[in-house]
Amino acid sequence: MNVLLDNWRPLVDGLLTTLWITLVGGVGAIVVGVLVTAARVSPVKVLSGLAFCYVQFFMNVPLLALLVLFVFALPEVGLIMPLLTTAIVVIILYEAAYVAEAVRSGINTVSLGQAEAARAIGLTFLQSLRLVVLPQALRSVVQPVGNVMIALAMNTSLAAAVGVVELTAAAQKVNLVSAQPIQVFVGAGIGYMALALAIGLSTGVVERKVAIVR
Repeated sequence: MNVLLDNWRPLVDGLLTTLWITLVGGVGAIVVGVLVTAARVSPVKVLSGLAFCYVQFFMNVPLLALLVLFVFALPEVGLIMPLLTTAIVVIILYEAAYVAEAVRSGINTVSLGQAEAARAIGLTFLQSLRLVVLPQALRSVVQPVGNVMIALAMNTSLAAAVGVVELTAAAQKVNLVSAQPIQVFVGAGIGYMALALAIGLSTGVVERKVAIVR
């Protein structure tokens, strides 16, 4: 316990970085995921095909490989971003694929008759998607999207491999000095557990508030 108290500042700084990546990455992943889903169910074959390829690519390439590729390869082609920004962008793109699949499953729960009724009263595809289908789909996938957010929070630890000093990297640095791996990494694990519990509890509250009464 002493090692955690003696090194609380770098550990708290690492935790705050993890929280920032989780927050910005989560919001970004939800926005991008919804847009990808809209393209995926679009009647425009090119958009639908591109969205399908996007989902398949990011769901089948490891996040660590993507982080290494973006951090070390993009500067070679002249695209340079701050390290933390690069990590957040990669996490957004990666997790958005999982959000897109969750939202698409929610769209499948909306009866076809509602979409047909929306078209019958003159709504365009985008209007029916925005006003009728997506609101119901999103309300039905709060828990699956929450699970994706928990996975995102855990995946932030991979940013340590490319130099981002988040909670895992901070714990590693403290351990190099203190040589107390059990105390240091148990403390870091408790931090991740608290973050996951907070997301899970928040998801449960939101799910109850927006639940569709059938």
